[in-house]
Amino acid sequence: MAFKIASSPHLTRQLQTNTVMQRVLLCALPALIVQCAFFGWGTLIQVIFAMLIALLSESLVLRLRQRPVLATISDNSALLTAFLIGVAIPPLAPWWLVLIGTAFAIIMVKQLYGGLGQNLFNPAMAAYVLLLIAFPVQMTSWVAPITAAQHSPGFFDSLHIIFNATQIDVADSYRLGIDGTSMATPLDTIKTDLHMGLSASDSLQKLIFNGFVGKGWFWVNLAYLAGGLIMLRLKLIRWHISAGILGALLICSTVAWAWDPQTHVSPLIHLFSGATMIGAFFIATDPVTAATSNKGRLLFGAIIGVLVYLIRSYGGYPDAFAFAVLLANISAPLIDFYIKPRAYGHQRG
Repeated sequence: MAFKIASSPHLTRQLQTNTVMQRVLLCALPALIVQCAFFGWGTLIQVIFAMLIALLSESLVLRLRQRPVLATISDNSALLTAFLIGVAIPPLAPWWLVLIGTAFAIIMVKQLYGGLGQNLFNPAMAAYVLLLIAFPVQMTSWVAPITAAQHSPGFFDSLHIIFNATQIDVADSYRLGIDGTSMATPLDTIKTDLHMGLSASDSLQKLIFNGFVGKGWFWVNLAYLAGGLIMLRLKLIRWHISAGILGALLICSTVAWAWDPQTHVSPLIHLFSGATMIGAFFIATDPVTAATSNKGRLLFGAIIGVLVYLIRSYGGYPDAFAFAVLLANISAPLIDFYIKPRAYGHQRG
């Protein structure tokens, strides 16, 4: 038997950035299809428009910085940022919301710090927080899922509503559920009901929940979970951050729910509502803005999971992933300072 002998170091070839970003987008594609199936064509339109704005914004800044344009935009990082913004924005939100958020993410959060690898914060989450604080009405006006909607807009209807902001009455008609009331997200509905004195079990009887997890939202989260597991299988991400987030969120929500199930929702709602799975696998795992060591990644993820639970339960916002990720981004250098990986060939000291 013949063996091929080579001198050390024995290193495997790492994937290029554009390949990694491309595969991450492919892993998220099934979830995008599921999201469009439940919430209409608006999500797809927002994603495509965000990608166009991201490419144009990055090209403009690169020209101003006198940097190579094609070589930079071909790394697909701008497309991934645009994808995350597009799926996070309500499907029928006006076009200028995507324009402001995407341009801010690429120009101010990414390129202003020097480009990919130099940014301190996750660009998509920084843009989301900006839009949520500046335009709270538009950012919380979600359409009703198709299974609970009075009307379901087609592709051209969605296109017309998004790019014709004067059609407010038309857009509102698609945001209504079967009962004719404004359709909020499941987490927002629960938070509002609890503040009004209703119990968690009473809130879960509404049509948006069907006694379980929010209609549509469960399957969207399940699709992002499947995409995340595929990324783990392909070794595009490591498991530590995702496990830290989901583990901390599961522990906090389980303890609170066991303590008082009438004022706290079940762990299943926390895990399969809102941005839980896309946040745990596609957002928080950004290697640029996260901790670097395995133990540090676990702690980084746990911080996000605890913050998500606290903000969801006691804060002023129904979902909290964007805020939690940005706060964890701030703590990442401190985590790396105290939790340093051991250099290869050196003893622990």
